Amino acid sequence: MQRRLLDLQDLDLQLDQVAHKRKSLPEHAALAELATEKSGVDRELVSADTEVGDLKREQKKADSDVDQVRQRKARNQQRMESGQVTSPRDLENLQHEIGSLDRRISDLEDAELEVMEKLEAAEVVQADLQARADAFAGRQAELEATRDAALKELDEQRAKFGDERAKVSAELPDALVANYQKLRERNGGIGAAPLVGKRCMGCRMELAPSDLSAIKAAAADLVLHHEECGRILVRTSESTL
Repeated sequence: MQRRLLDLQDLDLQLDQVAHKRKSLPEHAALAELATEKSGVDRELVSADTEVGDLKREQKKADSDVDQVRQRKARNQQRMESGQVTSPRDLENLQHEIGSLDRRISDLEDAELEVMEKLEAAEVVQADLQARADAFAGRQAELEATRDAALKELDEQRAKFGDERAKVSAELPDALVANYQKLRERNGGIGAAPLVGKRCMGCRMELAPSDLSAIKAAAADLVLHHEECGRILVRTSESTL
């Protein structure tokens, strides 16, 4: 019966290994590193989007300003060409205004061109950041798919070992399982170990002759503990008694 405790110990170790593998998948670290890099790019992209948006609004206003002044100039020219203005003084004033409008249009077009150049440069930066963000998203999707596949396989192993553990545990006395579990928590995951030759395989220490004699004289169903490490010591066919 106690040898089934070794089966329970083996299953627990396999479950521990599965748990360790789940936590230490390389995709976890890769995704964490990627998230840090991506967050930086995302912040820069938000700033770039804001700048492009502001420049587009500025360009729209510049276009509107130029268009308004051009329309005003066109109306003045139409008045001059139609003959509606006959007074020499009025004609002189109209010509003077058209000259002022030409200078105003030139200034506005310069400002409009400057905004367009800034916008083009900002859009280049925006496109580069967006490409980087898209690449990060693609890489993230790949890593998550690989991680999820690995986790699925490990979860299947965990379920299999868990079912087997439940069956083995059900065959053992509750008190023995409880004792084993307490010792396992106290001794780095090893609560029961076989006696192989003269050595406890839990702590790898060789037992003294007097201890071996006491074990040999003990009843077969007596639960033994190694005095040095405290673990349950299970006699097997490989024990030297």
